[in-house]
Amino acid sequence: MRRPRRIDWLLTALALALGLGELATVDDLRGGLALNIVGVAAIVLPMAWWRARPVAATTALFAAAVLGAWLTSASDLQVIWLSLLALAFGLGAHADGRGALAGLGILTAGTVITTAIESTLNVSDVLFPILMTGAFCVAGRTARSRSRLAGQLHEAAVRANERRAVAAERAVAEERKRIAREMHDVVAHSMSVMVVQAGGARRILERDPLRARDAAQLIADTGREAIVELQRLLGILHLEPAAAPTLDGLDGLVERARAAGLPVALTVEGERRPLPEGVEHAAYRVVQEAITNAIKYAAAAPTEVHVSYGLQDLELHVGDRGPGAGSPGRLGGGGHGLVGMRERVRIFGGELHTGRRAGGGFEVRARIPLDGRAEHA
Repeated sequence: MRRPRRIDWLLTALALALGLGELATVDDLRGGLALNIVGVAAIVLPMAWWRARPVAATTALFAAAVLGAWLTSASDLQVIWLSLLALAFGLGAHADGRGALAGLGILTAGTVITTAIESTLNVSDVLFPILMTGAFCVAGRTARSRSRLAGQLHEAAVRANERRAVAAERAVAEERKRIAREMHDVVAHSMSVMVVQAGGARRILERDPLRARDAAQLIADTGREAIVELQRLLGILHLEPAAAPTLDGLDGLVERARAAGLPVALTVEGERRPLPEGVEHAAYRVVQEAITNAIKYAAAAPTEVHVSYGLQDLELHVGDRGPGAGSPGRLGGGGHGLVGMRERVRIFGGELHTGRRAGGGFEVRARIPLDGRAEHA
């Protein structure tokens, strides 16, 4: 905005200089030199507001031209045309419909009055200025329409780019899902082959060492192929190795929840022992999502987190006494968080139950078997 204003003032200063130069060439001045200088400045200065306030600037020009024609020779100068045409263009480009018509009416009245003051009225003296100002007003309106059209096209292009970006992100997500399924197939197939061959090699090791050796070689080859395939898929995903969270991080998770305003108590039963990495990660995420759910809906109600290490199962229980048990995002498995928890538990053959808690509140219960078997969805 500053640059157009500077340009407007620069053009105004240039027009003022031209007007003063033209004034210096007039021999017989009405009203004296000082009053004519003021008259030229009054006629030229409205050009500085042709963009910001075109109707007010047109009114100022009308008053300056009428007074100049009455008292000075300023209205006889050609520089008045610069202001006249600039303001006519400004009316078309920057005034609304009624403002533009009102401004043209003011310019027409000013032309008629100044002509009547300076000389006898005739059709050509009045019609020519009206046609010129009308043409410049139409030109300004055309420029305004094109500018708006360009803005609309730019906005449409931005929206189209946003839609393409969203579509690209969706495509990337779908491709990652496809690659994840492919990784599952690679690992499941390779591990199945390796487990079968390892079992067969153990059974025939004593009576047929050569076949056992061949089975061991097949296990090694299958493992190498699986590693190569996983490296390729991970390279496509551009993944960086990162340590997955485990149940050892529950203390920090609970502390962060307390800092967020949720009174959480953590209870651990049984002997803490190393679990499969996938089970550790899934259990941590279940507790994390349940605590997040409580933070959202439990209204800072007391919440208990109970972790039990059994001989065959890992049991998780997160319950609160909040009033939000009836919230749509907490019942019936609705919401992406609860669905995600159920999927994580089901991968390892476990079960997840969510719903109202006896006595009020909401609870999440999960059981994950620790016998080494996984039921894949």
